[in-house]
Amino acid sequence: MRLALELALARSAGRLSRLAGRGGGTTLPGKILATIDPAALSTLAARLSQGSAVVSATNGKTTTASLVATILAPRARLAHNRSGANLVSGVTSTLIEERAAELGLFEVDEGAFPDVARRIRPRAVCLGNLFRDQLDRYGELERIAEQWRASVAELPATATLVVNADDPQVGDLASVRPGAVTFGLDDPVQARPSLQHAADSKYCLRCGTPYVYATAYVGHLGDYRCPACGHSRLPLQVAARNIELHGLQAVSFDLATPEDTRRVRVELPGLYNVYNALAAAAISRALGATPHEIGEGLSHARPAFGRAERIAVDGRILLILTIKNPAGANEVVRTLVAAGAPRLAVIALNDAIADGRDVSWIWDADFEPLLERLERLVVTGSRAAELALRCAYAGFPADRLEIVPDLVAALDRGLELTSHGDELIVLPTYTAMLALRKTVSERGHARQYWERAA
Repeated sequence: MRLALELALARSAGRLSRLAGRGGGTTLPGKILATIDPAALSTLAARLSQGSAVVSATNGKTTTASLVATILAPRARLAHNRSGANLVSGVTSTLIEERAAELGLFEVDEGAFPDVARRIRPRAVCLGNLFRDQLDRYGELERIAEQWRASVAELPATATLVVNADDPQVGDLASVRPGAVTFGLDDPVQARPSLQHAADSKYCLRCGTPYVYATAYVGHLGDYRCPACGHSRLPLQVAARNIELHGLQAVSFDLATPEDTRRVRVELPGLYNVYNALAAAAISRALGATPHEIGEGLSHARPAFGRAERIAVDGRILLILTIKNPAGANEVVRTLVAAGAPRLAVIALNDAIADGRDVSWIWDADFEPLLERLERLVVTGSRAAELALRCAYAGFPADRLEIVPDLVAALDRGLELTSHGDELIVLPTYTAMLALRKTVSERGHARQYWERAA
């Protein structure tokens, strides 16, 4: 009876929040319930007849969880925090609203993962990658890796751990977890010629010697080996081979699992989205999906909000590619340049709590290959001036650079400079992306990010 009353109060708060236009009530109900009943999340998670699955990573967790949702939707009614509210409050809010759910599917912030996992006791966990991100909140990634290691040790004995073997910090977790599933890329054609200067986990976890990479794909992700002690990437159980990158539209590859190998096409651009698709395939398989269901789900998946999302706006197409750290920004730039590079872009840099107050990461991101090809650039956001300075140091001409701190005004300026029928590329940080999507949603061009598809 007490929990029923608490849930009624939390749901009422969510409805009022939606009426007030405050984010659809994606976190407020959970915050209220967690305050009055700290054990409520565990209680609600225990009611799910098929248990819960968790996806966590620095980059790609929203996209990965969205792909998993598409794969698993025919199998079970999901409680999925599709809005991206990935702290304890967001997960709790999802369970409050999804009363008839059978399976929980939660993307979880990398810092919040230990707390959420301890509370919901997941049936499967997918850990995708660890990149340097929001150092003012998290510290160095080794700190998060240690927290993950402790959390993995506390998972239920029956839980399946799925890890990206191409990430030294993450892949090593499989060595201490019986039955862990590994995934990664196996296509030297797609490798970079050398490790990027901004790569993070470059030194052996065992002895500190720099790794030697046979292939380096995204940041420090790749096929690594320590020449001193022999610590190396574990064998891949789920792999992507014969990868093709189809510009800004899609990727296709051979998805190899212990059961079979099949060609799949995913309507998302870039090599980083091959990793997201692999992660989704691996955890979906752990949850019982067949190779056919995985292939079908991946082929029908569409971008999550703000992640390679296309929105029609007044005869133009707005393409939003969220960036938030050097590794992610570098891959977006790499994808844009490989596709031919646009002549115009809007880059938005905010420094809100959810972005990280420290924006020094922009000096480690390799914007130069994109800037060399742009004819005009609009920079915006609360740290627009700093971003403009970064571009100036990269040699971008001042007469082709516009500083428009107001996000809405910058969006309108970008659209004004975009010809009818053309695509406007926007690279925003997280809160800037939310603000821009709010604007286009209020103008009737898209649903709010928390709303279900029709």
